[in-house]
Amino acid sequence: MTVLVILEKFSRFLVVWVILSVIVGFLFPAVFVALKSYTDWFFALTMFGIGCLLSFNDFKPIFLRPRLVIIGTLAQFLIMPFLALLITKIMVLPPALAVGLILAAAVPDAMAAGVMSYLAEADVALSVALTTSTTLVSPLVTPTLTYFLGKQYVPIQFWSLVQSILLMVIFPLLVGLVFKHRFSLRVSRIKPVFPALSTTFIAFICGLVVALNKEALSKVSGIIFLAVIVLNVGGLLLGYGVGRLLGFGIAQRRTIAINVGMQNAGMGAVLALKHINQAAAIPNALFATWCIVSAAILAGFWSKKKLFSLQFNR
Repeated sequence: MTVLVILEKFSRFLVVWVILSVIVGFLFPAVFVALKSYTDWFFALTMFGIGCLLSFNDFKPIFLRPRLVIIGTLAQFLIMPFLALLITKIMVLPPALAVGLILAAAVPDAMAAGVMSYLAEADVALSVALTTSTTLVSPLVTPTLTYFLGKQYVPIQFWSLVQSILLMVIFPLLVGLVFKHRFSLRVSRIKPVFPALSTTFIAFICGLVVALNKEALSKVSGIIFLAVIVLNVGGLLLGYGVGRLLGFGIAQRRTIAINVGMQNAGMGAVLALKHINQAAAIPNALFATWCIVSAAILAGFWSKKKLFSLQFNR
């Protein structure tokens, strides 16, 4: 078995690695805390790897189907942050957890949404376009939403958030895209390396958040777990509802649901650790794990539902 095949299989067990990292982070926090100062670089490297998986052709759907992309992007940044604000009010979350949940909702959608759209028999090209669109506008939109919705809980460093997103997300993503274009043949030969990097980072950041909040976690009630689940499920349902209300096809509805419900919460956790506080990273770490589990379950349901329909019609 070659190294690339091993890396490809490694990436498929993200949830397993996250759980293991959380356990290690709780039992041996020093393992992760020692690497805290490198989180910016780790995330930038992950975004560089994602850029290497993209091509300039992936931007075409943005211009070929601008209405779908605009609606999906608006749905992402209107549904999730305001739903998070509503949840924080109803559940009366502590300030740090409240702003952490808002930040988790204000980041762009997860890069894994494209994979889940593929598994769900959805519109993969639209999913990639939505992820690209929400990521490109995130340096302005994410800090703005976090500032206006979260400043009532804790002080928000607006311009510091803008700078971090540009340096950690946009710049390495564009560098990776150019690198892929310049060395496409060589990059294609090591393609499984980049999802493995992303998998490793998400597991690391979840373990780090647990390590930094080991004492605080024992005092956090189960309500934050419920808040994360409600935010995710609400995003999935409302995203699908938007597509249905506007008369989109089944594949497009599923795509918008998945992209709205899945967040790049790893990015949110890094921003929380750097610009807010350690406790604010907790909802992001929880969301990063849970949204992948829920999307995988939903994708499996949709794909089996289609298979059952085909067999029944025969």
